[in-house]
Amino acid sequence: MSQQSQNGVIVSLPDGSKREFDGPVSVSDVAYDIGPGLGEDCLAGIVDGNLVAPEYRIGSNSDLRIVTPGSEDAVRVLRHSAAHVLAQAVSRLFPDAKLAIGPPTDEGFYYDFDGLDIDEDDLADIEAEMRDIVSADYDIVREEVSPEEARERLADQPYKLELLDDIAADEPVTFYRQGEFEDLCAGPHVASTGEVGALSLLEIAGAYWRGDEDEAMLTRMYGTAFERESELESFLERREEAAKRDHRKIGREMDLFSVPDHSPGCVNFHPNGMAIRRELEEYVREKNAELGYEEVKTPELNHTELWKKSGHYDHFKEEGEMFAWEQNGHEYGLKPMNCANHAHIYDDQRRSYRDLPLRFSEFGMCYRNEQSGELSGMLRVRGFTQDDGHAFVRPEGIREEIARTLSVIDGMYEAFGLDAHLVLETKPDDAIGDDELWERAHEALRNALEDEGLEYDVAEGEGAFYGPKIAINVEDAIGREWTIGTVQLDFVQPERLDISYVGEDNEEHRPVMIHRALLGSMERFMGVFIEHVAGKFPFWLAPEQVRILPITDDESGYAEEIADELGSFRVEVDDRDWTLGKKIRAGHDDRVPYMIIVGSDEAESGTISVRDREERQEGGVERDDFRRHLEAEYGEKRLHPDFLD
Repeated sequence: MSQQSQNGVIVSLPDGSKREFDGPVSVSDVAYDIGPGLGEDCLAGIVDGNLVAPEYRIGSNSDLRIVTPGSEDAVRVLRHSAAHVLAQAVSRLFPDAKLAIGPPTDEGFYYDFDGLDIDEDDLADIEAEMRDIVSADYDIVREEVSPEEARERLADQPYKLELLDDIAADEPVTFYRQGEFEDLCAGPHVASTGEVGALSLLEIAGAYWRGDEDEAMLTRMYGTAFERESELESFLERREEAAKRDHRKIGREMDLFSVPDHSPGCVNFHPNGMAIRRELEEYVREKNAELGYEEVKTPELNHTELWKKSGHYDHFKEEGEMFAWEQNGHEYGLKPMNCANHAHIYDDQRRSYRDLPLRFSEFGMCYRNEQSGELSGMLRVRGFTQDDGHAFVRPEGIREEIARTLSVIDGMYEAFGLDAHLVLETKPDDAIGDDELWERAHEALRNALEDEGLEYDVAEGEGAFYGPKIAINVEDAIGREWTIGTVQLDFVQPERLDISYVGEDNEEHRPVMIHRALLGSMERFMGVFIEHVAGKFPFWLAPEQVRILPITDDESGYAEEIADELGSFRVEVDDRDWTLGKKIRAGHDDRVPYMIIVGSDEAESGTISVRDREERQEGGVERDDFRRHLEAEYGEKRLHPDFLD
């Protein structure tokens, strides 16, 4: 938050208006100041991006959004209360369990417990107890107490006592009580347990206390809650579909990748997965060439001095996300990003304004020490390959460079069948660099977006630590949203790394760095896309594009002849001693786009019978016609196999 103004506290509202108060003011008071109706409806507030209770006092100039029932943010309040309902149910059924934390999440909530020995079979009983608590409609009452009284209330709750130690001396200590249950909590919550509505417990997992592997392993229960039963039913249907599409499950079925125990958070690409990855890399290379990028390769291992200059060291080291160690009197690290290395290549020789824009691209391997509990297949990893690019441009070239990049990205996502929308992410709390540089970057990105007539949302405080960015978010086949590509504008690192070019005036000038990733992390993109298409890859990406099924051994020679003709594609001959029906089922299970069936009639006529994975079939197909179609389908990167359309 910014410093308090000399005249009091200024609260900025979403409509652009501002309200000034003589001193600290609660969210609720601001709502009443706007209007009595809004004050009555005030369920919570979002102060500088943080969800807070109506009683929260705003002590410095801040942005505020009032949360009211039925609004998009209200469901997070409801889910926070659902987490307390879960804790109350567990405390009734398992009195010896110790309470840890229970926040809302994007899709529901969770609560962590210690001393709880349960399995999935116990969830039904716990959920039934939760429904009883909802039916009882207990008032949820906020109480503000002294630290001394809080310690007395929490005498047998060691995790809560540790949380109490984290509360600043000038912050209130608050409990929320419902029936016989109370919990140390800052809120916010709904008025009563009866407002929680429709709920469901989903699964059990293990989680380290505070995400620290040296701390106790707790039992985490995940659940979700909605205002209406119909919303819960829709969510559970989507969740069931998501489970069918889980990239880890499909990855095993199609033999695409694995995450070995000896390298947690890093991915083994199997031959099938590598076939997909090679196609993606070549596609990105084509787009990089279109944008004027030159490919480079930089070391994964560097002295940490490189990242101390750029600011990455302090950012990632402080968060515990950087792999670094001392050896022979030097500190080394595995690179968390590629930008400082690319800036070093730029600075390896004197640059003129005539050289700009200068663009470097790299499939650069990066490493981040993510918490083990956060790792998830290909979607959240410790080692990843970024399809990174950095353009070094003159300030007057920013708009054109960003517009060209966004245009290419939009076309790429259309080819993958992904609907994209743009989000401008602004200066975060951990930003480095002068405010003036940040404001220049914000203005340049806004102007680039608006000059091109592009629609975008704004996410305050979500930018990179060195510059604001445009996040390219995509929606998959079942409505989930993912951030894939990014375009980031950086005035800060050129200053910190002291890179320059000689201008037309023969003076030294700072270039601007534009960081961009077209698909982002190759691992994450593959994980998202596997789930988007449920493993049914477009023909150009499929690890096995055509499978030839000879009906008997007599047609094996003819099958091999066809395979040779289609040798530029990924073709297999299924010569297993199986019935034709079993071979066809296997082809469908393996999600092969096309199967060619050859029997005696086809061998005699020199034709083929083509079957696609949608179970459509056509006989008497000329081999040259089919080959030409495959060449067109591959070259045009069509989204669906369409020979039999």
